[in-house]
Amino acid sequence: MMESMDTSALLRSVPTTLHLGGTRRDAENGATFPVTDPATGNTLVEVADASPSDAAAALDAAAAAQPGWAATAPRERGELLRAVYEKITERAEDFAALMTLEMGKALPESRAEVRYGAEFFRWFAEEAVRIGGRFTPAPAGNGRILVTQQPVGPALAITPWNFPLAMGTRKIGPAMAAGCTMIVKPASATPLTMLLLGELMTEVGFPDGVLSVLPTSRSSAVTGPLLEDPRLRKLTFTGSTEVGRMLVEKSAHGLLRASMELGGNAPFVVFDDADVDAAVDGAVLAKMRNGGEACTAANRFHVANAVRAEFTEKLTARLSEFVLGPGIDPETTLGPLINEDQRSKVAELVDDAVGAGARVLLGGTVPDGPGSFYPATVLTDVPVSARILKEEVFGPVAPITGFDTEDEGIAAANDTEFGLAAYIYTRDLDRALRAAERIETGMVGVNRGVISDAAAPFGGIKASGFGREGGTEGIEEYLETKYIALTP
Repeated sequence: MMESMDTSALLRSVPTTLHLGGTRRDAENGATFPVTDPATGNTLVEVADASPSDAAAALDAAAAAQPGWAATAPRERGELLRAVYEKITERAEDFAALMTLEMGKALPESRAEVRYGAEFFRWFAEEAVRIGGRFTPAPAGNGRILVTQQPVGPALAITPWNFPLAMGTRKIGPAMAAGCTMIVKPASATPLTMLLLGELMTEVGFPDGVLSVLPTSRSSAVTGPLLEDPRLRKLTFTGSTEVGRMLVEKSAHGLLRASMELGGNAPFVVFDDADVDAAVDGAVLAKMRNGGEACTAANRFHVANAVRAEFTEKLTARLSEFVLGPGIDPETTLGPLINEDQRSKVAELVDDAVGAGARVLLGGTVPDGPGSFYPATVLTDVPVSARILKEEVFGPVAPITGFDTEDEGIAAANDTEFGLAAYIYTRDLDRALRAAERIETGMVGVNRGVISDAAAPFGGIKASGFGREGGTEGIEEYLETKYIALTP
């Protein structure tokens, strides 16, 4: 286990004040709130609790810095992003330990997130110099058509707790590359990682005002006035569909550019011709990444009845190998859930499924002791009426159902209001392409259990939101298109 002295030293080194326009400062009213270790329930540190006036000051700084940052050469913006990528990489162990302490995930998961999160800065460092446009003759021959792209303007990013680094870098990277200033409101459960990132961005030379990080325990009170201020031009949010709908309504008054990465209910479909061993490998990754607390996590397993028994037996054996414990312990492969509320929701969904007739093959019982732990769990014979097939479980639970025909499998996959990610396993390329086209999600993994990639567009459809992050598409969310008509 990591020495407690090392943990204490790390926590002492991490900023706990607001990062307001590049400057550390206490909340205006001096308020703080606790950040809790989900493995123990103990307070790690107290963090400055931003107020509406602090948010107004951050927007003042962002608006003042916007013209100069937009005019900064794309190469210079890209070099600054690359410098932060290098800094994150240098301090990878600090970031990993910090995320594990405040969020609970096992250290290997945190290390993987550091690599993934840093990659958005490297990717968008390269995209900064590739913002395009066009210059063409008008078809009528009466002039020229010039199309250019310009930064949207000051942006507000509201990020979730499950990926404390990557959900920030996935938004900050393209905003900075496009020439937008940004205010980040991290989740109150996990503000430390984003505060450390803000510190590194100041260290490498990002101008004052370009980025602010405002932790707060009063999200609506702090972000509400920002959404009503005409100087704010962009809103980007990752979180629940319920909150996303409310934010879209609030952003409509100012006609803000908005991108919403919302809830998921990812189906994992195993067809009768699949390589079952490969499907089990993929299922372990798709289900257990981040302890199941991921919007892309496989939420329900639809397995062809011809291979369901084999798949279920092998998946149960693999999930039984996970070691539950504090994420900071090197022996742990499954850390706690984020808090007691989340654990209660997971337990409630499992109990509902069992009450409806599902059988528990593994786990399914809340362990004794401190911390919000829940074991790896496998349910089989889950009836279609069970809530766990309709709601996002956000925990290490694998509910398995069967189907007979391809049409039945695809219909089961689409039987949800959500449309973020899906996974399919088959040896038949025609079936793979056919199913991928018919499944109603923004992303489909074919014979693979991890699909997130900084170079690919991440996002969903239906109740999973709109807009894309990552890939060449990600920077478009922070750019406005301008048409200039030129007369010869």
